[in-house]
Amino acid sequence: MQKWLVKDGDMVKEDQSVVQVETDKAVVNAPSPISGKIKINVPSDSIVHVGDTLAYIGTDEELAGIKPGQDQAPAPQQAKPAPLQQAKQPEQPAQQKAQEAHPAPQAQIHETIATPYVRKLARDNNVDISKVIGTGPGGRILENDVKNFMSNSSSPHKQVPKFSEVLEDKHSGNIERVPMSQTRKAIAKNVESILSVPTFTHMDLINASNLYDIVKREKQNAEKLGVKLTFLPFIIKATVEALKENPMANSSYDCDNQEIIVKKYYNIGLAAEAPDGLKVVVIKDADKKSMIQVAREIQELHEKINKMTITIEEMRDTTFTITNIGSLGGGFFAVPIINHPDVGILGAGMIRDMPIAENGQIKIAKMMPFSLVFDHRVVDGAEAVKFGNALKKYLEDPEFLEMLG
Repeated sequence: MQKWLVKDGDMVKEDQSVVQVETDKAVVNAPSPISGKIKINVPSDSIVHVGDTLAYIGTDEELAGIKPGQDQAPAPQQAKPAPLQQAKQPEQPAQQKAQEAHPAPQAQIHETIATPYVRKLARDNNVDISKVIGTGPGGRILENDVKNFMSNSSSPHKQVPKFSEVLEDKHSGNIERVPMSQTRKAIAKNVESILSVPTFTHMDLINASNLYDIVKREKQNAEKLGVKLTFLPFIIKATVEALKENPMANSSYDCDNQEIIVKKYYNIGLAAEAPDGLKVVVIKDADKKSMIQVAREIQELHEKINKMTITIEEMRDTTFTITNIGSLGGGFFAVPIINHPDVGILGAGMIRDMPIAENGQIKIAKMMPFSLVFDHRVVDGAEAVKFGNALKKYLEDPEFLEMLG
């Protein structure tokens, strides 16, 4: 979705921010590629795809004849204004550029031009995209071209009624359609990718009595530095140390080459609640930062999440992710979803008083439940238990974590 920062017909300068685009995870400003008058092609809050033309920029002569909502090139006698697109397309190889500059005779094979989104739409609906006639610029196949082909009675393709259409027929007037935010769409896409990954879960309890005491003791000193100290910085530092002892947990699976990419840096993702859905912010190089530095960065990132000023760079390149429902009052964490392309995620529950047996005696301790979920292609059960034991070791001795910085 996008929000225009200028009005239709305004004069804009090169590199001036003209439109705010909401991607899967963040809101980014798109600049104008040239100076000139802007002709807006799609209104604010529209759903657009990579390759869609958002606006045209040029002189009055160049913009003559272009109507809003048009997704086609101007007439041949007119100079073509520069299109403002949602995202730049990859650089074309020199060979392809040469072919476009000197098109082959019509007797040769017709090249199919379509965005990845349109190709996926055709693939998901068993449509041979080479048979679809494109109505976009240069013969590019648009979303509507595929849908029109599917609905054409002369096409052998026949759609099965969607379950939503069945609901509309059976319960008309008793259902409500709520549009999903871009963030929720990204979450749904991540869940779909996990369905093809074999995962397993390891659960255990940590005696967090010492951790509870040290956070309570140091909280006031941290406040003097303008930092709100919680349990999370200690969990992050303990996770980093556990990753160092179990490097396979700090990796990604390269399915194309069937290789494991072990990472020698530690970027810890944190699942954070946001007004429009769950987001993951990243503490980069967490192993090189002190406890206070980590706490301060958590605070700053959460403020950006709430103000919706978080950048894409601050939410990418994780090596391992933590989701903490304890801060929300959640108890045991069952099965958190791995944040692809990580191979593991830690779910931390709320620290609470629980009875435990120690040296044959029953006592009350501050216990924290946790769950570890791993990609079984990379990490097996024994490694997961070793990781969990390392995590327990460091969190049950937080004084040692403080000495590590």
